[in-house]
Amino acid sequence: MAEKRESRATENIRGNDAAVLQILRSAKSPMTAYQILAEIRSVRIAAPMTVYRSLTRLMERGFIHRLESMNAYVACTEHDHQHGPTVFAICRDCGHVDELSDIDTFDHLAADARRVGFQVDTTVIELSGRCAACAVISGPTQKSA
Repeated sequence: MAEKRESRATENIRGNDAAVLQILRSAKSPMTAYQILAEIRSVRIAAPMTVYRSLTRLMERGFIHRLESMNAYVACTEHDHQHGPTVFAICRDCGHVDELSDIDTFDHLAADARRVGFQVDTTVIELSGRCAACAVISGPTQKSA
């Protein structure tokens, strides 16, 4: 059922946008615009601005996310969910990214911001650490003070 929803959601994506989305969906870790360009240059796109335009359109439609700390992009794991504030858990060892969502946390942060008179434009929270697979391989993380 989820596959049918995903295919219906992406059937209107064509051309360069479809090619960029396919590259991000097949990537094992986040990719910068220039990494995407390097992957696609030989078959479709030759100019960086073309990649950036596709990335912008895909973000606006909720198919991809930009990781601020890495200046990189990842395909959205669940296109059908409510888009808005997002938390990303980013593995510092392998680059794997999990997309997390907890509306209560965002509501609490937004209320705190309003309390001090701050007007929030966007909310992106990025957690850095180790994914489950890397934690098993590397052992426990040292806690810092």
